[in-house]
Amino acid sequence: MCGIVGICNLDLSPVEKKSIQGMCDSIRHRGPDDEGIALFNNIGIGMRRLSIIDLSGGHQPITNEDKSIWVVLNGEIYNYLELREGLVKSGHIFKTNSDTESIVHLYEEYGIDCLQHLQGMFAFALFDAKERALFIARDRLGIKPLFYYLDNERFLFASEIKAILSVDGVDRDMDFTAMDAFFTYTYIPAPKTIFKSIHKLEPGHFLLCNKGNITIKKYWDLYFRPDHDRKEKDIAEEFTELFSKTVNSHLISDVPLGVFLSGGIDSSLVTALMRKNLNRSFDTFTIKL
Repeated sequence: MCGIVGICNLDLSPVEKKSIQGMCDSIRHRGPDDEGIALFNNIGIGMRRLSIIDLSGGHQPITNEDKSIWVVLNGEIYNYLELREGLVKSGHIFKTNSDTESIVHLYEEYGIDCLQHLQGMFAFALFDAKERALFIARDRLGIKPLFYYLDNERFLFASEIKAILSVDGVDRDMDFTAMDAFFTYTYIPAPKTIFKSIHKLEPGHFLLCNKGNITIKKYWDLYFRPDHDRKEKDIAEEFTELFSKTVNSHLISDVPLGVFLSGGIDSSLVTALMRKNLNRSFDTFTIKL
């Protein structure tokens, strides 16, 4: 699962390690295997890791060759092997086998447009030392959570609200319009949360914190363009190919794989394709209430 946290003091005062440490400690349950913290004067980032890929070498934050770019990631980049191959050909030097490192070199190559090349479920934070900027992004469908807080003195972000609340002085005033939405829809639509000053970064969006300025932009959206000239058989064949390819890309792991069975057709199809593509057994789980 993993979890990421960070602080940017807008008044340029140094970030105290104990503040980042406290944020990490509050989400230890998300990542019991490892912890990493990096401080850059008024900016600090940290993470708790649940090790899935490159168990021994994937310690985060991960940096580039000259230590000008640092990344913490919650999630998994499914096409990282393909990305790695292309980046190595372009001259980038990898020091780990982790999928996280692909973000580092992809950013070196494309900047913010690196998001257009990533396939996966992710929430990551990247510190660009040359620009003194934080670049934060969430995956297209918002599988991985990311919350942020902003006041006149600092910008905070984390995978869970409780990590933000662990920092002294955070405004805890409730947002009653968000509470009304919860009782209406049984959830709180983004970007709102139950707290007025804490927000969700929306799916398919990135946030840039640069010299005290906060910019939030959408980098992806779902669109549907029907093609009525195509035959149903061709569409079904294309879906089967894409679905199989997608399931197969999710099977890269250095730890045992498993499947949650809901009793529906979707999880059953995933299980069938896993069985077809894997040369080893795996566990399945279901829960009866």
